[in-house]
Amino acid sequence: MRHANAHPNALELLRPESIEAASSSLGDGSVALAGGTEVVPQLRDGILEAERLVQLDDVVPRGIDERRIGAGTRLAELEASGEVPAVLREACRLSASPQLRAMGTIGGNLLQATRCWYWRLHYPCRLHGGERCFAREGVHREHAIFGNGFCASAHPSDPAAALLALGTTLRTNRRELPIAELYRLPTENDRSTTTLENGEIILELEYEQPLASTYLKAMDRQSWSFALVGVAAARFESGTRIGLAGVAPIPWPLDAPAALERVTPLPQTAYKVEIATALVRRALEALA
Repeated sequence: MRHANAHPNALELLRPESIEAASSSLGDGSVALAGGTEVVPQLRDGILEAERLVQLDDVVPRGIDERRIGAGTRLAELEASGEVPAVLREACRLSASPQLRAMGTIGGNLLQATRCWYWRLHYPCRLHGGERCFAREGVHREHAIFGNGFCASAHPSDPAAALLALGTTLRTNRRELPIAELYRLPTENDRSTTTLENGEIILELEYEQPLASTYLKAMDRQSWSFALVGVAAARFESGTRIGLAGVAPIPWPLDAPAALERVTPLPQTAYKVEIATALVRRALEALA
């Protein structure tokens, strides 16, 4: 384990030399650091508190090997790779600015926190352990239309929706699991939105190769803003899978287009149902 020298008031930076050392260093005031595009802004804004940062660059795999992707692979590398299915390349391209894509890792992108402004402004909301979802009562134009009974936040990751559509399996330092099982809706008893345990680190992703795939995204600005609705679709011999971004507290697998008739939009998010319906139709037409 290497320790970086720092000012007495600065965070301690640990550089473990094995995944076992990295895992044992996490928790108890330590936070994992990869590309830093998520962790650093949260530390700056006081959303995240840490005594130590555990740098994962030296221990988490990086690169693309057939259908396997190291969790340390940068979004820009996936965007530029001819090996990667179109749905994932396009989701990475639309996910952020070029600077952030050059730094952000695919593993970190899957673990993004919500962009709900009540959570980010430190309101005592349910994700912060409080008793109210302020978005349900306040401004919620960018919030969820699925799974929003307890928390109305919307998960921002475009690549997560693409990897759902690709039937991706994750490998951590402790287990293998389908990507859908990485996520969980928050509840009164457990406010977390992932199933990762303390010290558990995503190492590798393995996707299924589709016959055809696409990613479509509706956003407020023409580029580099978070999805109001993102639709990932991938066609296989067994059928077509669809993953959605920006519509639930977690990346949302859509069993069939008819499921859009069973959404639970809030008053200001009803427009998302129309957008999702149109994008799903366009995506399926593109794959036909």
